[in-house]
Amino acid sequence: MTRVFAISSVLVFLFACALEAQAPAPTLSAETKQAWTAIKGNLLKAADKMSEADYSFKPTSEIRSFGEMIAHISDSALRTCAAVKGEQQKADAATKTTKAELTAALKASFDYCDTAYNTLTDANAMEIVKAGRGGRTRAFALAYNTAHMNESYGYIAVYMRLKGVTPPSSEK
Repeated sequence: MTRVFAISSVLVFLFACALEAQAPAPTLSAETKQAWTAIKGNLLKAADKMSEADYSFKPTSEIRSFGEMIAHISDSALRTCAAVKGEQQKADAATKTTKAELTAALKASFDYCDTAYNTLTDANAMEIVKAGRGGRTRAFALAYNTAHMNESYGYIAVYMRLKGVTPPSSEK
């Protein structure tokens, strides 16, 4: 019986190793896209979860309202992704005021950003694109965009908590 168990254990181990060997190694472009997809989902859910009335909420008078944060996120993402694609896009979410308008602007900017992230390959990751105050690599510009989205999500998660709304990343 122990011999059958030992042989079975070895076969299971070898099978698991064979499966692991077939898994592709992570790539810069794939991991960049994966990080973008995660934060994009949290931001879209957060924008949807917050009530219309709470879009005007400001934790203090000196900072942006929740709606202004959504507009900032939308416009910033759109500008960065346009730069990566070598295009100009009119960022006008800051002119929107209602939840419906702002969530539509957020979704549209993220849909556009999906096309920019889809241009990223490991082969072109180090190409210089005009972004910010000068040139940046395509990979850095997109990674910076994702980092900025994560930072902004951190802010709006606090807004949500202050209004008794659970941020999407904290849901079970």
